[in-house]
Amino acid sequence: MEKELQVVGFRIGRETFGVPISLVREIVRVPSITSVPNAPDYIEGVINLRGRIIPVVDLRKRFHEIVGEPSKKNRIVVVELENRLIGLMVNSASEVLRIPPSEIEAPQDVFQEGELNYITGVGKLRGRLIILLDLNKILQRGELRRLDDVAESIEAVPAGSSER
Repeated sequence: MEKELQVVGFRIGRETFGVPISLVREIVRVPSITSVPNAPDYIEGVINLRGRIIPVVDLRKRFHEIVGEPSKKNRIVVVELENRLIGLMVNSASEVLRIPPSEIEAPQDVFQEGELNYITGVGKLRGRLIILLDLNKILQRGELRRLDDVAESIEAVPAGSSER
């Protein structure tokens, strides 16, 4: 029996994306986000999650989607990459999807070489397509370091600074 791939599914725009369940620590409602000066536009800011400062990347902006008004369905998917927590802002997140390996197409069969190198495959599940992501490629090393710098600079700022 082939082992199913378990991914956490979330939506950005009209598409469903998936990341390995092993990377996801939790999914939270969007709390107050503190903006960070001079951060790239896709870095929404930082949140305080039970005493830990976590940078938040808006995947909608990262994927050049139009970001509408905030919704009650918006979520932050907290993932762990290289021993650091990062929040990913998405339109909605809810489900664990189990995709049989036989239902996953390799990215080179779907996309041109190098075009979208952060996609590990496209899964087919009950008539839906789930785009499987490699978060390490979406957030390159320099960006991960910059996120660390952002979180550290916020932790060093005294309380009472401006929040969004």
